[in-house]
Amino acid sequence: MSQQRISFKIHGRVQGVNFRSFAVKKAEGLKLTGYVTNTSDGKVSGEAQGSGDSIKSYLKELSNGPSAAHVVKVEKEEIGVKDGEGSFGVQ
Repeated sequence: MSQQRISFKIHGRVQGVNFRSFAVKKAEGLKLTGYVTNTSDGKVSGEAQGSGDSIKSYLKELSNGPSAAHVVKVEKEEIGVKDGEGSFGVQ
C-alpha cells in the first residue's frame, strides 16, 4: 500500500479547544504518523503520513474538529514521505 504525506493548516477557533489532542487521537486511530502543533497566528498545523484512504478520512475529521472548535478552512499540501517515523504526537 502506497504511503503519502501531507502538511495541513487548520483555520478558525482551533486553539484552546483541545484540537491538538483531538488530532492526535484521530491520527492514532487511523494509524497515521506525524505531528500537530499550534502556530503563532492562532491556527493549528502539522503533517500526517499514511495510506491515501486514511489521509482522506483524517482530513474529514480535522474539518469537523472537536465540539468546542469552529473550523473555517483546512489547507493541505502533499509533501515527501518521511522514512522511520513511528508515531503521531504534539510538537
